[in-house]
Amino acid sequence: MFERSSPAITASPMLKRFGYIQHRSRSERSNQAGLSRTRAIPPHTSRIPHPVSPIMKNKQTAGISFFEKNLTLWVVLCMIAGVLIGKFLPGISDFLSRFEYAKVSIPIAVLIWLMIYPMMMKVDFTSLKNVRREPTGLYVTWVVNWLIKPFTMFAITWLFFHVIFSAFIDPSLAKDYVAGAVILGAAPCTAMVFVWSHLTRGNPAYTVVQVATNDLIILIAFVPIVVFLLGITGVTIPWDTLFLSVVLFVVVPLLGGIWTRQHVIKRHGDTYLKEKFLPKFDNTTIAGLLLTLVLIFSFQGEIILENPLHILLISIPLILQTFLIFFIAYFVSCKLCLRHDVAAPAGMIGASNFFELAVAVAITVFGASSPVVLVTIVGVLVEVPVMLALVKFANKTKHWFPEKVAKVDDKIRSQKT
Repeated sequence: MFERSSPAITASPMLKRFGYIQHRSRSERSNQAGLSRTRAIPPHTSRIPHPVSPIMKNKQTAGISFFEKNLTLWVVLCMIAGVLIGKFLPGISDFLSRFEYAKVSIPIAVLIWLMIYPMMMKVDFTSLKNVRREPTGLYVTWVVNWLIKPFTMFAITWLFFHVIFSAFIDPSLAKDYVAGAVILGAAPCTAMVFVWSHLTRGNPAYTVVQVATNDLIILIAFVPIVVFLLGITGVTIPWDTLFLSVVLFVVVPLLGGIWTRQHVIKRHGDTYLKEKFLPKFDNTTIAGLLLTLVLIFSFQGEIILENPLHILLISIPLILQTFLIFFIAYFVSCKLCLRHDVAAPAGMIGASNFFELAVAVAITVFGASSPVVLVTIVGVLVEVPVMLALVKFANKTKHWFPEKVAKVDDKIRSQKT
């Protein structure tokens, strides 16, 4: 219906980044400006969408690596490998279980540090000085993550495990499954949210602030929320053990990440950190995660072989919870007229989980062979395909939000781009 002129479309770096395209030639701009004056409509408010080419569609998933995109497949393969090791080579699990300190498996602790430490290096805590700028998006993130998500996770999983699936799950096992879900729901995403934000063309500077504030809130809110919700189910957790797990798997890698980041920037500069240093650790987190899963599944082999259907039963309420939390944050952001590049990451942070921390805490408190740990692992299994579906939905509904990307707080963006 609409004919294109022969000159090629050109885009400035800033406009290309946010999906805005400059018109082709001076004559075209003049003609369009004259036409716009006649109609009293600014050129940039045209509602005619630009056709999306297959190349642009492929770019929407360019920010996720091969390992991250196929994480579900790797988790399944790790589950198979771990179960086979536990079944046919039990000596390996028995040998590794000897290396414990304060009920913490040292091999698993080392692998978990390999997962979490690179994440913490990516978080720029100097961005916290921008908290007061555009605070509404942060309020949505905080309220959804800490006042809604843990409690809906508890309610949904309790309903499914104790009522809907009661014919398939023993009550004592259901209690353990709810405990694992509570730990998972009380840990909002830290690392993968940068991937989801990139895929939805989120504001990278604002996403850093969202993640940095969440990481600090974890230090204060995670333990009380978990203790309170598990207390409702009748599961008692020693506060000192839970605090120990937070110190080991949040505070230590957090401080290490901050020190490493500052040290590298001081010696080589911010550009070197982002373009050279951090990319070296891209696969470290995934490798640590996969090796950890192999070890955990080797301890979980008996539970999985006796209850193979439980993997599916556990995944159903976790998937429902993911969709629920995303849509709460996303629709509230829409009603508040937030920009899409703030609203989409806000929904993604709440929907996804800091599963590395959840796995670490579950192992520290309950042991690697506990059914509690199994729930946190199933969370890893279902997260990537569900989140990719939500990314697709967010990109298709961008027109629901105000088209004011050009008026973003340029001070924040310029500091991080």
